[in-house]
Amino acid sequence: MHWIHRKSWIILPLLLVLLFIVNLGMGSVRIPPGTILSILSGSETANPIWHDIVWEFRMTKALTCILAGGALSIAGLQMQTLFRNALAGPDVLGLSSGASLAVSLVFMSQAAGLEILSTPSPWAIAGAASLGCCGVFLVVIVIAQRLRDNTSLLIIGLMMGATTSSLVSVLQFLSKPEQQQSYMLWTFGSLGRLNWTEIKVLTSILVTSGLVALFSTKALNGWLLGDNYAQSIGIHLNRSRLVILLTTSLLTGGVTAFCGPIAFVGLAVPHLTKLMIKTHNHKILIPAVSVGGGVLMLFCDIVTQLPGSAYVLPINAITAMVGAPVVIWIILRAKRLSV
Repeated sequence: MHWIHRKSWIILPLLLVLLFIVNLGMGSVRIPPGTILSILSGSETANPIWHDIVWEFRMTKALTCILAGGALSIAGLQMQTLFRNALAGPDVLGLSSGASLAVSLVFMSQAAGLEILSTPSPWAIAGAASLGCCGVFLVVIVIAQRLRDNTSLLIIGLMMGATTSSLVSVLQFLSKPEQQQSYMLWTFGSLGRLNWTEIKVLTSILVTSGLVALFSTKALNGWLLGDNYAQSIGIHLNRSRLVILLTTSLLTGGVTAFCGPIAFVGLAVPHLTKLMIKTHNHKILIPAVSVGGGVLMLFCDIVTQLPGSAYVLPINAITAMVGAPVVIWIILRAKRLSV
């Protein structure tokens, strides 16, 4: 068993590095691989535009893939453990839906008789998404203080998501086509519009929340075996649940704010990783799923880039299109999934 773990720990980082290099070479402008390596090493190139393309567009996009994939995967793992539900993901609390409602108000507020911003900047959109996530999170925290049952909290989170989605639908029905188009483009998700400042903010969110999750491994391992077992080993249930909800909200809200709502990754990566690394110890699983999330996002981003074309397919469509058949095949092969 130990050699399987070691082999997986070699395969996952190698895949991450390999896909990272391939991702840097993908794009509508063909740059020779040797030139890319020269640019990364700091050497001068014959075409200075290539330097800007590699450092300002491709490098930031590849790093965003790793950060977003890792963040959503850790959030998904925590939700599946807390709710002991294999179908739970980072969006079950309605956080992504809250962000979508806030952003839809920015783009389509005229339909509600308001005009919040005429030309919203990327930071305004990120701020609106963060506020939407925080608003839903505060509601969840208040409800979590009153409920002792995680299953009830899961159902309430799903209902909140359904409510916010219906409000967005009403706004879409009332708004103009050009306003709907801006909002629809945001919902497709994008990994290539972050600059270095935004990447630093996303990195700090991932590192901080990831470290808090690592310090919560005892509580996460205890939640797997039920409330009574967790309490018997000295875990404060309410406090640990609030910490898990807070880190999940930060991870999901940060990615949604900067990249838009990205589905499927947080749900699928924990299962895919557990099939490679046969353990339920979160001290091993948390770093493993973060690497696995980066691998899946890099692969999906490579698929979105049509060879020889300037068009890029929406990442949200590709994550489900690529990952769902893989998960179905794995479920059929393994017969069942466990949390």
